[in-house]
Amino acid sequence: MDLLLDRLRRAGFDAVAAEAAQGGVVALAGLATLRDGSRVFAKTLRADALDLFEVEAEGLHVLRAMGGVTTPEVLAVTPRLLVLEPLPPRRDDDGRFWEELARAVAHLHTTTRSDRFGWHRDGWLGRLRQDNTWDTDGHAFFARRRILRWLPEPLVEAAFDAAERRALERLCAALPDLLPPRPPVLTHGDLWRENILSGRTGGPALIDPAVSYSWAEADLSMLWCSPRPPASDRFFEVYADAAGLDDGWRDRLPLFHLRELLSSIAHDDHAAECAEAVREIIAPFA
Repeated sequence: MDLLLDRLRRAGFDAVAAEAAQGGVVALAGLATLRDGSRVFAKTLRADALDLFEVEAEGLHVLRAMGGVTTPEVLAVTPRLLVLEPLPPRRDDDGRFWEELARAVAHLHTTTRSDRFGWHRDGWLGRLRQDNTWDTDGHAFFARRRILRWLPEPLVEAAFDAAERRALERLCAALPDLLPPRPPVLTHGDLWRENILSGRTGGPALIDPAVSYSWAEADLSMLWCSPRPPASDRFFEVYADAAGLDDGWRDRLPLFHLRELLSSIAHDDHAAECAEAVREIIAPFA
């Protein structure tokens, strides 16, 4: 934590101690105590990653300003440091919390429609680039920018043989038959349980976005397909009432989750397990 404390002090925060945060694969993060007894949450990088923190700060602002989502206040941002308002953990056993989150995400998805998929700049998913090149074709965007984009990554290339890669490419070609066309909406982009906290008033707050205009179900897949507490079932019931979900949505979400599985392999995060999950999804196209 010495590096984090040093960079906080250089940025004008009189930090006297820091407690390392759990989770995360990109940054050195922790809850820092300042000399006046107040606290901040801070993240730093051992090496500069261009605009990673700038993109994250912008994503937090956009989710709040455009989508009405609660996000932590950004206190400072530099190429080497991001300082945020600290937030408490969520209540996993509180169904009302997940209901409130469902209404917030439904509001985000139903009030931020665009005429193009993508974003005005590339972003980050973990420590790797997220390609946000604009496209008016949602199926082409998802195939090129969210699935096939990962195939050249060294760990992904090593995980699959030529036949498996062809199966994945055939699945991408078949997306217009597999996924109904939907309008692009503003998405969080990395909506799994660890990026859901509580705000100051106890309601849900979101962190670590990878924003773009994409399909709403891309957000839902992150929560549905990742390990989550039983109380979160209420999220999908309330979201369906608030935003609408067509029949068959449960069967479609693993297709959207391919992006996260391939990203996890590229990051060497549970890579073997994720590769098996990918093989199961692409099996009909082998």
